[in-house]
Amino acid sequence: MTKQKNMLSTKISNALNKQIETEAFSSQYYLSMASWAETQGLNGVASFLYKHADEERMHMLKLIKFVNERGGHGIVSALKQPPSTFKSVKAVFEEILKHEIVVTSEINGLVEITLNGKDYTTHNFLQWYVSEQIEEEALARQIVDKLKLFGDDKSGLYFFDRDLEALAVKMAAKEAETNK
Repeated sequence: MTKQKNMLSTKISNALNKQIETEAFSSQYYLSMASWAETQGLNGVASFLYKHADEERMHMLKLIKFVNERGGHGIVSALKQPPSTFKSVKAVFEEILKHEIVVTSEINGLVEITLNGKDYTTHNFLQWYVSEQIEEEALARQIVDKLKLFGDDKSGLYFFDRDLEALAVKMAAKEAETNK
C-alpha cells in the first residue's frame, strides 16, 4: 500500500493511539471515583465525576474518529483497573489534579511530535486538547482550593457536594446546548 500524503505517519498514529488509551483510562478512573463518591453519600460529587467520566470518553472517541479519518486505525486497548476506594473527597480531587497535569504533559508531547513530523493538520486538531487541558487543570485546582478552605468541616463538605451537583447540571445543560 502506498502512503498517501494526508495519512498519519506511524509515529504520530502510535502516539495518538497512546493518547486514546490515556483518555480511556481517565474516563475509567473518574468513573471509579464517581462510584466511590456515590457509595459515600456524596451524590453531588458523584454526579460531577460521572459527567467528567463521560467527557473523558468523548475525548477518546474524538481521537479515535480523527485517527480513522486520517487513514490510521484508532485502537481500543485493554486498561488497567483504576483504584476503587479513596481516602477522602480531597484526596480524589488532588489525584484528579495530578492526573490532569500528566495528561497535559502527554498532550504537549503529542504537539511536539506533530511539529517535528510537520503534520500541521494533526497539530491543528490537537489545539482543542491543549485548550481543554488548560480548563481541566484550572477547574481541578479551583476545586482543590475550595476543599482546603473548609478542611474537615462536615457542613462545608455538604455545601461543596451541593455546589458540585449544581455544576454537573450546568455542565450537562451546556453540553446539550452545544450538541444542538
